[in-house]
Amino acid sequence: MTVHGPIASKRIASGLLLATLGAIAFSGKAIIVKLAYRYGVDAVTLIMYRMLFALPIFAVMAWWASRGRAPLTRRDWLGVLGLGVSGYYLASFLDFAGLQYVTASLERLILYLNPTLVLVLGWLFYRKRVLPLQVVAMAISYCGVLVVFSHEIKLQGEDVMLGALLVFASAVSYAVYLVYSGELVRRLGASRLVGLATLVACLCCILQFLVLRPLSAALVAPEVIWLSILNATLCTAVPVLMVMMAVERIGAALAAQAGMVGPMSTILMGVLILGEPFNAWIVVGTALVMGGVFLVSKYRA
Repeated sequence: MTVHGPIASKRIASGLLLATLGAIAFSGKAIIVKLAYRYGVDAVTLIMYRMLFALPIFAVMAWWASRGRAPLTRRDWLGVLGLGVSGYYLASFLDFAGLQYVTASLERLILYLNPTLVLVLGWLFYRKRVLPLQVVAMAISYCGVLVVFSHEIKLQGEDVMLGALLVFASAVSYAVYLVYSGELVRRLGASRLVGLATLVACLCCILQFLVLRPLSAALVAPEVIWLSILNATLCTAVPVLMVMMAVERIGAALAAQAGMVGPMSTILMGVLILGEPFNAWIVVGTALVMGGVFLVSKYRA
């Protein structure tokens, strides 16, 4: 083995560990949101607190990534604003709103369809070729979601339909961000773009609260404050940094494969912390979604 062998192995191992921990931390967001809803808070107020506490972290990230770099042009700022609204503000708010009506398990499975949405948007907007096997894989994934959805709607009623649509709209919004972010990522760098775009989202969420709610709505249970701090740090800023560091070490493809642990960790935490059901329907649906998404990612045209 060469001198570089052990170093390369450690780099791959650390990258896989970071990607796995980042996926688990990301998946904890749904659990924290569901816990916060137990204290009577609404989606507008809850996401305001999450973004309020995350704002300083992302401001530092944006400043750090911008050091020594050329200032943004007007075109760059317009791109950052658009991606911030689509990829972080709308995607986050719609997700929070949907979690009022669906379990954390179903929410995570719907969001995990994101690679299939990116594939469809790439075909619609850029005429990128889609392989027949990818079409089959997408069908498998959506069948998995339908399996879990049909079981959940029998248990919890019609509101599940509204929640699933809101979460799916969140996934579409984030897919739009991914499709259109490529050029800006090349010009600005991933860290700088993420920092600036999330700053835009933080300001949008705070402004939304000020417009739609009286200031008295900010008086919430202390538990909501602490859960929001945990959400802003452990389930928002920390996993963003972890995944970025993982991509630097092992590349985006391998990091995405390690991220497949996310849905499983959400289901496990949902069962243990929230008391959500765990049955054969969830097992089958999860296996179909993860298998389909894996094939879509593996055989990208």
